[in-house]
Amino acid sequence: MDSSRSEPLQGSPEAEDGNIEYKLKLVNPSQYRFEHLVTQMKWRLQEGRGEAVYQIGVEDNGLLVGLAEEEMRASLKTLHRMAEKVGADITVLREREVDYDSDTPRKITEVLVRKVPDNQQFLDLRVAVLGNVDSGKSTLLGVLTQGELDNGRGRARLNLFRHLHEIQSGRTSSISFEILGFNSKGEVVNYSDSRTAEEICESSSKMITFIDLAGHHKYLHTTIFGLTSYCPDCALLLVSANTGIAGTTREHLGLALALKVPFFIVVSKVDLCAKTTVERTVRQLERVLKQPGCHKVPMLVTSEDDAVTAAQQFAQSPNITPIFTLSSVSGESLDLLKVFLNILPPLTNSKEQEELMQQLTEFQVDEIYTVPEVGTVVGGTLSSGICREGDQLVVGPTDDGCFLELRVCSIQRNRSACRVLRAGQAATLALGDFDRALLRKGMVMVSPEMNPTICSVFEAEIVLLFHATTFRRGFQVTVHVGNVRQTAVVEKIHAKDKLRTGEKAVVRFRFLKHPEYLKVGAKLLFREGVTKGIGHVTDVQAIAAGEAQANMGF
Repeated sequence: MDSSRSEPLQGSPEAEDGNIEYKLKLVNPSQYRFEHLVTQMKWRLQEGRGEAVYQIGVEDNGLLVGLAEEEMRASLKTLHRMAEKVGADITVLREREVDYDSDTPRKITEVLVRKVPDNQQFLDLRVAVLGNVDSGKSTLLGVLTQGELDNGRGRARLNLFRHLHEIQSGRTSSISFEILGFNSKGEVVNYSDSRTAEEICESSSKMITFIDLAGHHKYLHTTIFGLTSYCPDCALLLVSANTGIAGTTREHLGLALALKVPFFIVVSKVDLCAKTTVERTVRQLERVLKQPGCHKVPMLVTSEDDAVTAAQQFAQSPNITPIFTLSSVSGESLDLLKVFLNILPPLTNSKEQEELMQQLTEFQVDEIYTVPEVGTVVGGTLSSGICREGDQLVVGPTDDGCFLELRVCSIQRNRSACRVLRAGQAATLALGDFDRALLRKGMVMVSPEMNPTICSVFEAEIVLLFHATTFRRGFQVTVHVGNVRQTAVVEKIHAKDKLRTGEKAVVRFRFLKHPEYLKVGAKLLFREGVTKGIGHVTDVQAIAAGEAQANMGF
């Protein structure tokens, strides 16, 4: 901050909603004012779903006044009392000096207040990890979640691989989940000190779940599935400093933009190349982000101060794209990424969450496994409503369009038991002796009173992003809508015979195999070889159970 300027500095005015609160000073408030301040803190915490940032020494209109040391100490003491009253913890994020030609130095202090909501074990943030093959995704996650640096030959990532072929080739083909916790004081809680996943969950007040997606082109369908069905809050795009934007990096960037997932960028392997090479890669990224198709504002993070600002700006404006440069081998700048993740608030507001929770239960089935002594287990995301142990739900649609009854025996989140699941949370549900053969990815589990509609024919407004020849009736594509993935044929293009790259149209699709549960307004992505397109569902031709077989042409 420039201390030679004598006029007051001006920040942006305080917003009524959101989780940032400006306070000029909090010196010895009266009992009535103290109660009012506590109520206000509860509101800010609710807005930030358990996190709030207090900027002390700042007027409501954003004027950076600053406080002398004595007043600042008294203000922080009051803030501690307020936090104690609501059961929250506080950590000082940063202090900075402002100077108005006065002899006494005046400071502004930024404080993070964190309280785990009463109905939750921890705050939850889902981050999808994207990037080209060999850019170091699994290695970075290994280093963050295991707490030890890599040896430069891939030791850190071995902890993450799930299949034998992944260990042999060093490449990820499946989707794996990794967890990184932060306690209420903002310290990292991970697998170091040989903690188990349960212990991490118990001692963390904030959990970051990393969804490690495949980087290889061959597994692009897995990557798309991960982005559409696991509903990440944001994405981390990893770019190797020595190769720059290569291979699937552009496609992954395009997918994040198409699905409107906010993302930040990590340039890895800076220990392998000269400073000029790293700068060239960063410049290349900035150029791509500023292109008309992206409209992003790149923000290079080089200090802890930048990391705090980046986290707040990123949450307020999806156009800001922070860029980190780090090394998983030397550990350079790794702390800046941790500071960013610790402060990053949930990107959906509490109002949306409340509205979703009041709707009927709907759980997307993304994975299915059999666990000895537990039975059939499904993994996925609760997209609306609330799900409790013992709930009776229906699952479907089956191949003939029916929904089958089942009971939720137990729920696990991040590998530890959980009684209640709320909208937007990912979990695994144990279904006891329910026959696994009746389940498949893409099904939904809903409350019986929902009376779900299914369809084999639907219409969508689409934009053709890329196509080698012309896109016309009879063309077959793989359609992704949320957790649904199936081949569909183009039945009709409204008001046109064919489509070319960049054109928009309403298209009628028909699923080839079995009916699916779709909702109007759902985001849609389709591909076939080099053909790619995005859009949203505009109309669903609902069919009743039993009609499905006839409709699919069986």
